[in-house]
Amino acid sequence: MTNADTPFPAPGGGGQTGGVHPLIDVPSLDRLLGEPPAPVLLDVRWSLTGPPGAEAYRRGHLPGAVFVDLDRDVAGEPGAGGRHPLPDPDAFAGVMRRAGLTEARSVVVYDEADSTAAARLWWTLRYFGHERVRVLDGGYRAWHDAGRPVTTDEPAPASGDFTPRPGGLPLLDADGAAALARDGVLLDARAPERFRGETEPVDPVAGHVPGAVNAPTQGNVGVDGRFLPPDVLRERFAAFGATDAEEVGAYCGSGVTAAHEVLALTVAGVPAALYVGSWSDWITDPSRPVATG
Repeated sequence: MTNADTPFPAPGGGGQTGGVHPLIDVPSLDRLLGEPPAPVLLDVRWSLTGPPGAEAYRRGHLPGAVFVDLDRDVAGEPGAGGRHPLPDPDAFAGVMRRAGLTEARSVVVYDEADSTAAARLWWTLRYFGHERVRVLDGGYRAWHDAGRPVTTDEPAPASGDFTPRPGGLPLLDADGAAALARDGVLLDARAPERFRGETEPVDPVAGHVPGAVNAPTQGNVGVDGRFLPPDVLRERFAAFGATDAEEVGAYCGSGVTAAHEVLALTVAGVPAALYVGSWSDWITDPSRPVATG
């Protein structure tokens, strides 16, 4: 059981406390919701190809959950910084305050099942300084399949007081990603065929950052969408050289699935930076090299 109150070992071990565990399971969340103050619940169901997550939210969601749109609320406007760059801090804080987020209350975020979108919201909240953030392991599907209640009622929470403090988690830009691919371990979280440059369904250029290692994020979870156990994840990342590296980073197409990779690395006890702009930012500068194969 991933109890929300259990101290989480700091990445890298050493017996230090690194804050609350980044994952929470259904029984633990069910218990927390009955103990005031209940955590803020954020529904961030999303798909790259649609339909919009708001439609799923309106059909049913966890009681008290507020919908957050990944494209509109958790990312800035697409452009030179990629398809899902960092949101403006004040704009992001405004969305979170309207959702009822306060400095004192914990937060639980979820998506449909595999935590891809939830991980990006987890990372963004942590980056902007909120430390008590957890991802519901298995998402809405796990909650629903466990027979827990769902609703179509949309809450109207009291305004929160969340204030953004950028820098809570390590961040990479293109130069940093290039350096890490050369001197550390830079993981590419995309599917193997996209990494190799055999196909590119979204971005105008195919390939990968030279020196990056392909570690598809689908390998972080089981068929039910839940994360693999920490020791299994650590063994997986050891095969990519990440557990012995002094510095580790992750990127993908636009910084969404790479946030999932960072979350999985965190569960495995490996600290990692996120290249938010990812491949969609890398290719905006034609002078940056592109590798294939």
